[in-house]
Amino acid sequence: MPTRLLIKLVKSPIGCKPNHRRTVKALGLRRMNAVVEKEATPAVVGMVKTVSYLLDVKEIG
Repeated sequence: MPTRLLIKLVKSPIGCKPNHRRTVKALGLRRMNAVVEKEATPAVVGMVKTVSYLLDVKEIG
């Protein structure tokens, strides 16, 4: 079974670079404390690394 990530937005992207704001939106995070579950594909892992200072990430399975 592929590894899954539980991604939570803990800091607001207001005031961040525009491409970082778009990355947060692409991950499906709309508001503070929103949580999404994604498969740990290379694309998703790269997006998480880009905006890691805004997120809390936990590995599931």
